[in-house]
Amino acid sequence: MSGRAQVAADYGHFWQRDGSRCRWVIWHTAGDTLVFDTETNCPAEIEDPAALPEILRRMRAAGVPESDEYPGRPCG
Repeated sequence: MSGRAQVAADYGHFWQRDGSRCRWVIWHTAGDTLVFDTETNCPAEIEDPAALPEILRRMRAAGVPESDEYPGRPCG
């Protein structure tokens, strides 16, 4: 399976909408760009860091929200 096909198979849920709400957001921190899970309120694990550019490209193409602000709920 090609790299792009593997990304779609392993991480396709990041850019799929479940109704009108996006569970996943692209979050720009001070030094990184992360995929943030608003349901668990923490960054998503991406096993292969080399896949991140393709994941982000697909998420942007699908219209997933992107923010420099913390996209989660207050921790506590």
